[in-house]
Amino acid sequence: MFRKILIANRGEVAVRIIRSCQELGIRTVAVYSDADANALHTMLADESVPVGPAPPSQSYLCGDCILEQALRLGCDALHPGYGFLSENADFAQSVIDAGLTWIGPDPAAMRTMGSKTSARAAMLAAGVPVVPGYQASQDDADLLGAAAELGFPLLVKATAGGGGKGMRIVHRDADLPAALASARREARSAFADDRIYLEKLIASPRHIEFQVFGDRHGNAVHLFERECSIQRRHQKIIEETPSPLLGADLRRRMGEAAVAAVRAVGYVNAGTLEFLVDPASGDFHFLEMNTRLQVEHPITEQVTGVDLVKLQIRVAAGQPLPFRQEDMGQRRHAIECRIYAEDPANDFLPSIGKVLRAVEPVGPGVRVDAGITTGDEITIHYDPMIAKLIALGENREDAVRKMDWALQHYVILGVTTNIPFLRAVITSDAFRQGDVTTDFVDRHFADWQPSTKAPPDMALVAAALAELLEGEAQGAGAGPTGEPQGDDPLSPWRQATGFRLGER
Repeated sequence: MFRKILIANRGEVAVRIIRSCQELGIRTVAVYSDADANALHTMLADESVPVGPAPPSQSYLCGDCILEQALRLGCDALHPGYGFLSENADFAQSVIDAGLTWIGPDPAAMRTMGSKTSARAAMLAAGVPVVPGYQASQDDADLLGAAAELGFPLLVKATAGGGGKGMRIVHRDADLPAALASARREARSAFADDRIYLEKLIASPRHIEFQVFGDRHGNAVHLFERECSIQRRHQKIIEETPSPLLGADLRRRMGEAAVAAVRAVGYVNAGTLEFLVDPASGDFHFLEMNTRLQVEHPITEQVTGVDLVKLQIRVAAGQPLPFRQEDMGQRRHAIECRIYAEDPANDFLPSIGKVLRAVEPVGPGVRVDAGITTGDEITIHYDPMIAKLIALGENREDAVRKMDWALQHYVILGVTTNIPFLRAVITSDAFRQGDVTTDFVDRHFADWQPSTKAPPDMALVAAALAELLEGEAQGAGAGPTGEPQGDDPLSPWRQATGFRLGER
């Protein structure tokens, strides 16, 4: 087993990996940018090292800087988390070439499955159904001709990366040239790769993914599905497992296709096969593969009892998978809500500022994977997701009820969050009935505005406590009307102890 692992990431995923390493007795090294010098993940790791200025291109995306620190500090493995360098095959190869273990798939498999176009070709060869599309040329004239054959509406998609970046929906041929140019610009900025391709748009599909694992002993399994249909800007915000849509037969067929994909490319470690499902016909199509740990992995952990980060580490260390497919099952129901520092009532624009108070809900079946705490600064430099809230129930109704309670009791002051929006979604009739498709938000919440009700008591208590704590930190130096009170250390106006005059 490894002695020391460097975590090439930040925020809640870095915290999550640190927790599992602590339980395995493995020392951890956190990396941080100038903006994250006092971030939670730097406080929890055994060692923390700076890797550059705030912009990701100069810090978390600087592979040479990160690898240099890993070697200097005597690390024997590197975990990339998700995002940043996690799906960069060249970086993975450089880690391996330096004599460290890459906790993830082999670079060859990453190159095949990390590119959406080569992944589509591999899946076609393996007999896995794919969404109709075009990927033969990058020439605009060829793309325009292919679009006419595919028909509209269609999607322009970036070959690399994910998260909805470099993706555009096009409803008519006149809009395609601008969409091609826009998608290329965003893809180049996000992934340093401006290649794109076309894909037929399936109207109102379900987005369902399967967690998969392979080891170096020829074993491959899936750990069932996650329903990821509720999205904003093509990015997931609520996930659950089991999916309300899948029956036993469809679950079996999709699981077999996911494992076939793993075997077809000799895939090792954790990955996710993403599919679009037509709710009317039950037909499913391969969409893409994420060659890394997923943001929504906690709900799979909740219903299977498998710590996926620990399993990643053990498989990377050469151990075989500790179970067979027939050993696996889903127990109970789990839902995850992604907590973003953003304003859903204002086109989901990010919110920045200082977290004045963070109070996490604590209760049976409630889990919080957070990357922030009181006093942290939310900046413009990174993804606005700051935490994940997970609820585990005996069944779907119970999980929804627990999630509603947890959202009501999750207090984050100082920045605007999507918590009220998430609560509106999970308490809606459409969600409770399982009527979830990728256009759910547009269909049901396009004009959503927050309630004007007064804040809950917990928020008021937290606000008062935050003000008191700030006063303690600064020291009281003024009287009741704000005038300076001198240097007398015994003056009641210099105390922040709760002292009051005239109490009964």
